[in-house]
Amino acid sequence: MSRRCELTGIGPMVGHSVSHSNIKTKRRFLPALAPVTLQSDALGQSFKLRITNAALRTLDFRGGLDPFLVKADDENLSPRALKIKRQLKAKLAETAAA
Repeated sequence: MSRRCELTGIGPMVGHSVSHSNIKTKRRFLPALAPVTLQSDALGQSFKLRITNAALRTLDFRGGLDPFLVKADDENLSPRALKIKRQLKAKLAETAAA
């Protein structure tokens, strides 16, 4: 299982650990991932995703999973999130046509 956010695409970053004597050692900064169950209002079902804590705050700010996915770029989303987005767009188009 990769250490990548399924909604924002944030992954590990590299940098240095700097000691008191200014010796630099390579290290990895891993994203703070949390397993979360998110509810889709339009689809009427819940989905389990591994997302960063920052993405969780963004979801709350935008009003839930549905508004976030509508505005999200496809290249940042995981294949599972893309599948949810396609289902959501089909459902929204269906309700708009009716």
